Parts: sequence; structure tokens; C-alpha cells
Amino acid sequence: MSPRRRSGFLAPFLTALAVFALLHVYVARRLFLDTGLPPVLAAAGCVLLALLVVLVPVGFVFSRRDRGWPSRVFPPLAIGWLGASGVLLTVTVVTDLGRLLYGLLHGWPDAVAALHQARLQAGAIVLGTALLVPFAMWTARVRLVLSRVRVPLEKLAPGVAGLRIVQISDLHIGARLGEDFLRRVVDRVNALRPDVVAITGDLVDGPAHVVEQALRPLADLAAPHGVYFVTGNHEYYWGGRESVRMVEALGLTVLHNEHRVVERDGGSVVIGGIPDLHGGQFFADHESRPDLAFAGAPAGAPRVLLAHQPRAVTRAAPHGVDLLLSGHTHGGQIFPFHFFVRLQQPVVRGLRKLLGVWVYAHRGTGFWGPPMRLFSTPEIAEITLTPAA
Repeated sequence: MSPRRRSGFLAPFLTALAVFALLHVYVARRLFLDTGLPPVLAAAGCVLLALLVVLVPVGFVFSRRDRGWPSRVFPPLAIGWLGASGVLLTVTVVTDLGRLLYGLLHGWPDAVAALHQARLQAGAIVLGTALLVPFAMWTARVRLVLSRVRVPLEKLAPGVAGLRIVQISDLHIGARLGEDFLRRVVDRVNALRPDVVAITGDLVDGPAHVVEQALRPLADLAAPHGVYFVTGNHEYYWGGRESVRMVEALGLTVLHNEHRVVERDGGSVVIGGIPDLHGGQFFADHESRPDLAFAGAPAGAPRVLLAHQPRAVTRAAPHGVDLLLSGHTHGGQIFPFHFFVRLQQPVVRGLRKLLGVWVYAHRGTGFWGPPMRLFSTPEIAEITLTPAA
């Protein structure tokens, strides 16, 4: 990593770590300091949380290269705690709101009653976290829902009305999610008999020697009007050109600042695709260019753009895009992280119209980092194009 990119990364990383530490201070107060524990036990609990905070950057450092057993132990522990701490924080905030509401309705308790409430709250935090963490892990690995979305388009000709695009995104095939998971996804997609299949980035999350065999089920994806792929940011973390090579070898069409025209019964829809917004930072010829993607596209046909990040809408809107299919956000993945995602992306999940463009933010089909999803179920999205009323 160049010094410039390293400095550009370090500031937000340290800021996020500081916020992460402050949230642990808040949780430590509710669990150990407000509950009247003996000083030794309270101090031990606070030290434990402090060590868990430190575990996260330590795990990140050891994940960057192979350094023996620490690289096998610390990264998964750090990732696991990152997810569990999100659940812990959520339960703590919810129980705090419950205590506040009780105080507003029934009056504020005296010191003895307040101590009793604090101990009850601490018990509820521990129990709630112990129940929700396994639920979040089960949701991430087992649940996979079908989201059916209808998008009204002004210029849609009768011949292509009802065209169905099945979108999968953010599968993150690598060390945690492999060939068996992808096979299950491919079977679910094919069972829908889609007209078009769109894969909107972050398909790959590992080096080629790890993921190439795991990607083989993609060769079985079937759609009469094409199976299309665009790169996400994670493709570039693992060698963007190599990721594109593997996908093309499986027979998928990589839309690299280009488009294809889907024709049916005299009507047409233009399907365009651009690399991830970060692609140009890695390779000059991977700059995200919606203007090139639709160069020479037929006038009057609706334009659908595949772009990994929802915020690509600001670049896409001037080029007549009607619908942008994106991913990247994971729908927040673990509540309450979707509040932080909203600071960067205009849409976190679902369908919304921005700058005259319909934007669909896919919740993701896999997961990244912690093997957990809380209040953000993984999905396969079936997008049906309908004439605008």
C-alpha cells in the first residue's frame, strides 16, 4: 500500500476504532459499573471489554499476511467479536430505552430500586445477547429469502413488459462461503426461470487458488437473455483482473463499461454495467464510466445499469439510466451498523427513486466479516419490469 493510500486509510480506521471503544465504555457501565458489583469483579469486566476492543485491530493486522498461528487465531476471533459486539450494543440500547420509558411512565426509582433495575437490565443484556448471536449466525448461513420487486418504467415497450431480472450480490465466496453455498444459490436462481441474471459485485473474497473451484456452479446459471456480472470493491482486493478472468471462463458476460441489448417481441431493454467506483484506483482501465457503458445504446429503450454501490447513481443519472441495480451495503448486515452505512450510501436496502433513477440496493446473498446477520436477511431479488401507470 502506497504512503498516500495508507494515510488515507489510517484516519477513518482510527476514527472508527475510537467510536468502537467508546461504545464499549457505554456497555461496560451498564454491565459492570452501574450494577453494584464488587470492585474487583467490575474491574475485571472492564479489562475484559478493553481487551476485546484491542483484539479487533490486532486481528486486522494479523489478517494481512501469514504470520503463523496468530494469523489463524486472532482474525476469526476479532471478526466474531465485531459481530457479537454489534448485537451486544443493540440489546444494551433497547434495554436502556425500556428503562427510560418505565421512568417516564412510573416515575424515577430511588437508589435501591435503581440498583435493582440496573441488575435486571444487565441480566437482560447478557440473556438477549446470548440468544441473538446464534440467531444472527443462523440467519447468515441458513436463511435465504426471495424478494419480489416490481419497478415501473416509463419507456417500457409491451414486448418486454414483465421482463424478470434475478439479482444476486455480495456472495463473498472464499474461506467462509464456498462451493456448497454457491450451488444452493444457483439452484434457487435457476428454479425461478429468470429472463436475465445479474450479479452485482463482491462475488469473490479470496485468492484465485481458493475460490476458482468454488465458483464452478456459476457455469450452470441459465437465463435466455444473459447472465451478467460487474465487479465490486472486493474483487480488487484479491486481484481485479484475475477475478474477471475466472468469471469469464465460466461463461458469464462481464459488463465492463459496456452494454447489451435485450430484445423480445419487438421491445428492447438496455443492460449496462460499470466497474466498482474504486476500480480506477487499482487499474486505470477499470474506472467507472457510465458514459461509455451506454455509448451507442438505442434511443428510447429503458436503461438498466448494474453498479456495485448505490451511490453510483450520481454518475449514472445524467446518462438516462432508468434503473440501477446495486449491492454493497448488505442492508447493514448487523443492526445497528446500517446507521453507519447510511452515512456513505443513499440507499441501504430496497427500492427508492433518486435523481429520477430507481435504485435497488440488494441486501446481499452472502455475508462479509462476522458470520452473522441481524435484522438484514440475505436475499435473492426478482426484479420485474412493468409499464409505468
